Amino acid sequence: MANHISPSAEEVSASSLSSVALATRFGYLRGSGVVAPSVCCRTGGAMHSPELLMAALSVVPRALVMGTQPTSSLGPMANDTVTSKALCDAVSPFFSDLGSKYMLDPATAEIGKAAGYSDGFAFYMAGRGGVLGDVDADVVYAAFMFFHQPLVRKMWERGIAVEGARKAGSRYAGAADAWGQAHISGFGGAARFNALAEQVVNSVDSGGLSLFAGLRAEPLPADPHARSYRLVTYLRELRGCLHINAVAAEGLTGLQAVLTGENGAFFAKIHGYQEPYPDVSHLAPRRERAEETTSRLMADVYEQALSGAERAEFASLVADLKAAVV
Repeated sequence: MANHISPSAEEVSASSLSSVALATRFGYLRGSGVVAPSVCCRTGGAMHSPELLMAALSVVPRALVMGTQPTSSLGPMANDTVTSKALCDAVSPFFSDLGSKYMLDPATAEIGKAAGYSDGFAFYMAGRGGVLGDVDADVVYAAFMFFHQPLVRKMWERGIAVEGARKAGSRYAGAADAWGQAHISGFGGAARFNALAEQVVNSVDSGGLSLFAGLRAEPLPADPHARSYRLVTYLRELRGCLHINAVAAEGLTGLQAVLTGENGAFFAKIHGYQEPYPDVSHLAPRRERAEETTSRLMADVYEQALSGAERAEFASLVADLKAAVV
């Protein structure tokens, strides 16, 4: 069995490697660039500044962080009709990438710091989980699943001590809105994208999708570009919740799911677990089935929410969005 990290070491692990985990949240264990949150960090037993950690993490190979999700190919999708599977395969990697960027942006950490959060990871945990309300940390762990449970408790309790869960959730959503305004303001198709994305988001039965449901209950911003970005984060979170359900249905724990994925030991470490790790190679077929189920369930969402023509239009709009990101 993997060793549990002592409370003090958990805190250190959260600071040192959580930045990668934020962008590569398992279930969409694929992110984009690696940027450290504004916290003090420890790597290999030595204390480092956030700037030094950022430099260290920036050399992590992109292929290592991206995992095995299919490369997004959006341009050729803009035909008269598009199948739900083709749309899902095309847009999911991009939404995973784009929807995590605000979590890693130093500007988000600064928003948290200005509000009194001691570090970026506490703001992340309280902000992202805050939509669940004033709940015990075990409820947050159930919604996040892949982080080491004691680590979730430590960071959740530290984060909600600042202003409570709901205010943290609203503030974190506001940070996403600010990122959208700053980085996709050149997206000319925002209004139509929003209409179709909301059609998808609103079509989903929220049973078993607690984190997605909590986010969807937050009021959407009026600014069209902030709204577009918020909807991207919703679609990203939706896929993540579906993946957690698929993993649980295969009887895998969070640690087993992480370890059976590509670069499992690396991701186990950044989710707060400590070596030695158990041999879970015999569970790899379950992990593969969970991936297949996740993709099927997400494709089903697009199938039920959009017509073939609307899926083609949505694919074209997502390609335009991708081109507009700065």
